[in-house]
This record gives sequence, structure tokens and C-alpha cells, in this order.
Amino acid sequence: MCVAAIPPPPARLTRRGILAGAAALAGTVAAAGTAGATAHEAAAGGDRTAGARGGHLVIRNGTLLDPATGEVTEDAVVVIRDGTVRAAGRQGSVAVPRDAEVLDAHGRWILPGLVDAHIHLSTAAEARDAVRKGATSARSGSTSFYQDIAVRELARHSPGLAPRLTAAGVFVTPDLGETVLADPDLTPLARLREGVRSAEALRRVVEVNLARGADVIKTRVNERAGLPEQDPLTQVYSHEQLAEIVAAARRGGKGVLCHSYSEQGCHDAVTAGIRSLEHGAFVGERTLHVMRRRGTYFTPTLTAIAGLAESANPVLAERGRSYLPVLKRAVLAAHELGVPLAAGTDSSGGTVRPIGREVELMRAAGLPALDAIRTATTGAARLLGVERTVGRLARGFAGDAILVDGDPLADVSVLQRPVTVVRAGTAV
Repeated sequence: MCVAAIPPPPARLTRRGILAGAAALAGTVAAAGTAGATAHEAAAGGDRTAGARGGHLVIRNGTLLDPATGEVTEDAVVVIRDGTVRAAGRQGSVAVPRDAEVLDAHGRWILPGLVDAHIHLSTAAEARDAVRKGATSARSGSTSFYQDIAVRELARHSPGLAPRLTAAGVFVTPDLGETVLADPDLTPLARLREGVRSAEALRRVVEVNLARGADVIKTRVNERAGLPEQDPLTQVYSHEQLAEIVAAARRGGKGVLCHSYSEQGCHDAVTAGIRSLEHGAFVGERTLHVMRRRGTYFTPTLTAIAGLAESANPVLAERGRSYLPVLKRAVLAAHELGVPLAAGTDSSGGTVRPIGREVELMRAAGLPALDAIRTATTGAARLLGVERTVGRLARGFAGDAILVDGDPLADVSVLQRPVTVVRAGTAV
């Protein structure tokens, strides 16, 4: 059985209701009128952060690290106005406004806010926790009822409450489960005996996501590692099905991130044209070479796999113990081949892991400290398409920063425990 080829309602007619409903699920206070205004701004191609004015702040007396160049500036000053960096450099070379609020970073290192390129944020509490743990920007790995789109809107109007978010909407997966109730246009899929597998059904889920304002599409090629009853090496979508998803996303100008584990699944996903490979524990050298040629990103989510090893469930614990060393070797091989890497924690279920932990695991996999830091700054920013505003503390970039006790180039673990987080020019 196939879904009737009826186009989803126009985004302008539907986003207000969807955002209001998702806001209620997320525990946010995003008003329907605000969501409507944001839809209008997006349709007009305007600045999507125009609804919020950032803070004014001067950070001084710390040691500034620029991940892009590796340059270290001692006795540094960062001037943030209206949430944007206006100047950064050595004290004495930067004009400091006389009436500015000052954050003294004496004895601490200053870095740009970090990017979590794979996180599931379903509530306002989770969004706040992510920011406080250093993730001032993020990419959603999907939510069940469009909560991530509401979190994105919350971030645009109240930056201190949520990371700047690239939203994925709902998962394109064979069995939608309760997610079929996320939108009325998905409910016809409930009658499909084989689930979301036909070209029409795959396109429908992508089209509904695009109509609801998703920034990226999330799908899978393998079953889940975090469910003991599933085999993460079992493939659920073919190359042809994945190509259908990628084509539908591209028609809407969006990329695709793909949950993957097996080598054949990884290869099918990459050659189908995905933008980033998620997890990818058993990705092989042949696929890594294709990723390098295509510029496909690798988001290994080492934190999530390491977390499995700590599970009370013996099946999951064994998976974590056996997968983690394999994944670390894949990460190092990817790095040595020149495959772009991005840091992501895959946090979900109310537990937000610090993105600094993923950087630490990248370092443990064999990356030099600076390159590990880049996976959560400049590298992840490029994946999200925000490399001109995120990942550095330089003129014109977002006024997002973290202050840490200690030299992250000597010990990246300090990134797990930011002393202060600044979001859009305001300490949170």
C-alpha cells in the first residue's frame, strides 16, 4: 500500500500550530504569534535571530584560543555587543567601551562556545542544561513530536535558554510508532503494513518535515545499538531507499544525517548522498575514502557508545565494550585520511552529557588536542553551515564563549567543566 500523493499543506499555514503544540510539549513559552512572526521572517529570508537582542559584555584577562588558527593570545580581551563579537585580541590593542559589563577571566582560558552536532533536545530543561554544559550551538538528532523546532524558536528569542539549534524534526524510519501522531499529515502512514518503506511514504515524511520547518533530515540505515532486542548491524533501508530520502531532502534544499553501524550500511548511506554519517562504528576504509572524496562528515558519537559500556544491561554493556575500541580506530583512520569530523554526544532521554566529553574521547582516539577541539568548534560549525558565525571568537562571530580552568591544549578534559558559559553576550 502506498500513500496517496497529496502534497502537505503550505508551511505558512501550518507552522504556527505545529510550533505552538511543540512548544507545549517542550515546556517552553513560545507564543503562537511569535512563531507566526518567525515563519514570516524565514519566508522573507530575513535574519532568523532578529527577535532577540544579545547582551553587551567584555571578557578580559584570560588566555584566548582561536581553534581556526591554533593561535593563543594571553592577556586577551573579547568585546561583545548586541550578542556579537566586535573585537578580540591582546589587552591594549582592543578598544574597550567604558560602560561595558566586564567578566574577569584571570587565570582561565577563553574558547568559543562548543557545538554538539548530534543531540536530542525534547524539553526546555534539557536545552538549558546543554547550554550550561558548554554547547551553545547544536544540531538535533530528531525528536518525536517536533519539540526540537520549538527549542530552536526558543533559542532565537531567548538565547540564554537554549543552544542555537539546527532542527531535524521527526525521524525517517520504517516504524514511526507514536510519532505518527506528531502531525495529521503523517497519520495515513499508520495503515502501511510494511511501514515507511515505499518511495511515496519516504517522500511523505521528508515533505512533512520540510513543511514544518526542519533544517535537516534524519534517517537510519541500521537498527539501534541502544536497544538490546535490536541488532545494530541489521540493515533497514536499502541504497535505493536512502537515495529517495536524500533526493526528497535536496529538493527542499536540505541535507541528511544517517544513523548507521554496519560497513555495508555505512557504504550505502554515503554513496546515496548523505551529508553526515552518525555513529558508524564499523565503517570501513573503502567507505572512508568515498567520504573524503565527497566531503561527507563523520559524527561518531563516542560518548554514547562509551555510555553503553556502563549500562546495567549485559547486552548493551558488552556492545559498548566491544564497539568503542573499533569506533576509536575508525575515528583515527578518518582523521588521518582527511574525512571531516564533528563532535556529538547523542544525549537523549533527559540526560545531557557535556560536549567536552566527546572532545576528550576524540583526543583518546588519537587526534591531536587542537584537532579534537576543532571537532566541536570550527569543524562542527562547517557541518551545520554556520562556520561564518560559530566556532571562533573573532569579529562578526556570535558572542558565545566558555571559560575553563586550565589549558585545553594540554588537557582537553577541562572542556567538560566550563566555569562560565556566555551565550549571545550574556553569562548564563
